[in-house]
Amino acid sequence: MDYFAHESAIIDEGCKIGRGTKIWHFSHIMPGCIIGEECNIGQNVVISPLVVLGRNVKVQNNVSIYTGVTVDDDVFLGPSMVFTNVINPRSAINRKSEYAETHVGKGATIGANATIVCGHTIGEYAFIGAGAVVTKNVQPYALWVGNPATQLGWVSEYGHRLNFDEDGNALCSESKVKYKLKNERVTKT
Repeated sequence: MDYFAHESAIIDEGCKIGRGTKIWHFSHIMPGCIIGEECNIGQNVVISPLVVLGRNVKVQNNVSIYTGVTVDDDVFLGPSMVFTNVINPRSAINRKSEYAETHVGKGATIGANATIVCGHTIGEYAFIGAGAVVTKNVQPYALWVGNPATQLGWVSEYGHRLNFDEDGNALCSESKVKYKLKNERVTKT
């Protein structure tokens, strides 16, 4: 094995787990998952069949990642956050054929106890605040908070708030990288 798994973790057959990944206490990795290199899977995490995690994904304790979710590189999934995979679940009705896909872009952060309702895309470097309930697509670099979540502003790749001037220009205070806001889209310049 090129990865570490605590003795209490359950890893089903047919998973691909990247070199340097760590899987901690009481986590269950189900069949067909692909987990990239250098990931950290915290305690009591469930990763359902066919989920794909990129490289260097940090999954904190008590996170549920259900079938239909794909996560790009360098994503942070905060403690007890959850993804859904069916819009209208009912215990007595099997809706496995209705799983909706959810995608999380590179470098995004999803805060503790947030819920991502299925069928949406979280853009690269977006920041979802703790406890938010996301029911729509989130643009790259957007900061969303609340229930239901709404956009509060924009953030840099470092997670710092971006304050755009009247010409749509902003500078990240830490990285000194410049950003441009045009037509409600942020790009690095």
